[in-house]
Amino acid sequence: MAKRKILFLGETYRADAITWMNGLKEFGDFEIISWELKTSNNTFFSRLLRICEFSTALLQIKKLIKKQQPDMVIAERTTSYGFLATLSGVKPVAIAQQGRTDLWPEKSILLPLKKIIQHYAFEKADLIHAWGPVMTISMKKANVDMNKVLVLPKGINLEQFGNKKKTSTEKITAIVTRSLMPEYRHETILKAFGILNQRGIDFELTIVGDGKLLPILKELATKLNIANKVNFTGRIPNTKLPELLQQSNFYISMPITEGVSASLFEAMASNCYPVVTDIPGNQSWIKHRKNGQLITINDTEMLADELLWSFENSEYRNGAIIKNRKFVEENANYKTNMKIIVDKYHELINASKTNTDKF
Repeated sequence: MAKRKILFLGETYRADAITWMNGLKEFGDFEIISWELKTSNNTFFSRLLRICEFSTALLQIKKLIKKQQPDMVIAERTTSYGFLATLSGVKPVAIAQQGRTDLWPEKSILLPLKKIIQHYAFEKADLIHAWGPVMTISMKKANVDMNKVLVLPKGINLEQFGNKKKTSTEKITAIVTRSLMPEYRHETILKAFGILNQRGIDFELTIVGDGKLLPILKELATKLNIANKVNFTGRIPNTKLPELLQQSNFYISMPITEGVSASLFEAMASNCYPVVTDIPGNQSWIKHRKNGQLITINDTEMLADELLWSFENSEYRNGAIIKNRKFVEENANYKTNMKIIVDKYHELINASKTNTDKF
């Protein structure tokens, strides 16, 4: 029997997309075909070009469908790719909301159009992925049929991200693994460690990743007199990340908005104590001074104070990381969760073929 084919619409270079597609191949024995927009959306001009490309996208997708004959279409984002998936003519269709809401940025002049597109995608999709509870809030406000929504993270590889003992408990050894983009507020983190340094607190801070902010952040570390204690790794292979997490006892992430963070799960699985922003996407998983710390956005003083509090309360912290590992094992195990997802896809495909055969 030939493998069933899934057409994936979305950016295939993204870590989330790779996890999703690999899981479908590994646990569902699916063959994956993909299509994505080629134009970036980093500048105003490139965004205009991307809109032009989007206008011809459906024609390209339908040509690919005619050639490949996929059994199902899946798409990341309930706008853009999700909208295209529901227009493709293929059934069933699964779309995934990627953030707290895909209607972003909130002040975009295209927001009214995005709402219309999203509403259509929600209505026509056979399955809607909410990778975490925070995503269901905007869905309910949009009057989505919640019977079509699967609330489940893709999960992480628990064999790759282990829970070995940490190498040092004598000082704060913190790691940041988020992209070097303004919305992740690396400046807030560096300033908080500048405060700790002024107080005579010893630490090592590892900042993973690359991006346009790298030279700016390096300059700030120098101004704060902490450059000798901050390691900017630049871009690293994914195979290196578990090792760096194992060498750290704190995980810090200060985004201004959040959907479901695989980075947070990876840290929790690796016995890193999480210190994250007090926003809905993090509140789903972290309770303040229960299994982590929740920090007000851009509050450098609070971040410094809470880091010090959790470091000094080692007995509490050690109990929290044990709870966090167990939580991830029970709720964000890649093998378990992807098996649920692939079973659902096979079920939808079988139902669709049965309905087709009737006519």
